[in-house]
Amino acid sequence: MDFSAVIVAAGSGQRAGPGDAKQWRSLRGRAVARWSLEALLAAGARDVVVVIAEGDEAVGLEAFAGLQGWRLAVGGATRDRSVVAGLEALAAPPDEIVLVHDAARPLVEARHIAALLAALEEADGALPGLPVADTIKRAGPELAGGSRRVTATVERAGLWRAQTPQAFRAGFLAAAYEAWPSEDSPTDDAAVVERAGGRVVVTPGDPRLLKLTYPEDFAMAELLAGGATITRIGQGFDAHRFGPGDGVWLCGVLIAHDRTLIGHSDADAGLHALTDALLGAIGEGDIGDHFPPSDPRWKGAASSVFLAHAADLIAARGGRVINVDVTLICERPKIKPHREAMRARLAELLRLPLDRISVKATTTEAMGFTGREEGLAAQAVASVEMPS
Repeated sequence: MDFSAVIVAAGSGQRAGPGDAKQWRSLRGRAVARWSLEALLAAGARDVVVVIAEGDEAVGLEAFAGLQGWRLAVGGATRDRSVVAGLEALAAPPDEIVLVHDAARPLVEARHIAALLAALEEADGALPGLPVADTIKRAGPELAGGSRRVTATVERAGLWRAQTPQAFRAGFLAAAYEAWPSEDSPTDDAAVVERAGGRVVVTPGDPRLLKLTYPEDFAMAELLAGGATITRIGQGFDAHRFGPGDGVWLCGVLIAHDRTLIGHSDADAGLHALTDALLGAIGEGDIGDHFPPSDPRWKGAASSVFLAHAADLIAARGGRVINVDVTLICERPKIKPHREAMRARLAELLRLPLDRISVKATTTEAMGFTGREEGLAAQAVASVEMPS
């Protein structure tokens, strides 16, 4: 059965915590919104319009690179205005089925779509839903300390949690939105069709169709999307000699010093060791294989480029970095005053929480080349979770 789709991806996702809007964050190496687009295209969508916020054109093109059969449209200030913008961009025939889907529900599958298409043969609208299993309370305003007083217990019999995608005939949905009061903002598309007199039915929902709203939802989605995984460990080591200069780069932080480190790039031994640890965890050789010192492109390059490349290789294979541990070996410069800045920079580069980043320092008690302050060394260990 032919159908088209509108994916609503224009929200700011403020409740999801700091960082990119939730639809553009990575889930197992792919943007959250890409999961939905891939699923709809694989299920046979004739055309898909992805509605984005103004200014998100570049991030959308990057997120969906390599896919065919989709277009971008700029949405409005509210979800319903974004849906209308998507319908207008779609320009589907009135009798064509259109699925409207929230980009923040990335785990939609072909079976969900098939159930909706079948249900629409005898209805004006169809949506997946889950019966409410928890006791439902109505509560009053927030009190001191964040609690709320319960004002009523709501009868849960007959209550369902609405999910997306939701399916409709394009003409009926467009007309229903045109008749919707401009001062109100519906929370889903089925409500618009219901108000217009349409018959809406519920198909079996799925807990996997969870909506990513809060930071903890992403952890659940990672588990649901991942399947069987394996944890892999990589280790790296690097050393550079000192030469004339006035500062050294270590773990992405510039430290004032009476000498500098000599190397083809910025000679950041900490980032070099960590890059090798990530590459080692996925069996991708070492930093020299990917960025040969004989290549003039990398002369003086920031080593953050190398680390980002290794992290991107992991993400492209559906993996994720779990934690990293870097040890810097030198007499001088003193590392402790800069350690937290290094941790913060690594957390930024790898998009990891700070508690998954460790930076330590030690000396060799005046022994060897580091003890004589001829240079310094770094070693790193990284754990990476990969599909098995």
